[in-house]
Amino acid sequence: MRKLMSLLVGLGVGSTIGAILIALFSPVSAEEFRASLKEHYERALKAGQQASEQRRAELEQELKEMRES
Repeated sequence: MRKLMSLLVGLGVGSTIGAILIALFSPVSAEEFRASLKEHYERALKAGQQASEQRRAELEQELKEMRES
């Protein structure tokens, strides 16, 4: 339990330091950075939804085939 807690604290501290360094040394403005993050988030979300829908269709087709057998 102690090792897990140390790992989580280390990840939190490292992430915070990384975010601060990115904010300080980024060559783009804060607005551009936020817009870029939002764009990447929306693109990843859309890709995840499409993959989910595709997999669901595949599984429904498999279920239909199994029921017909």
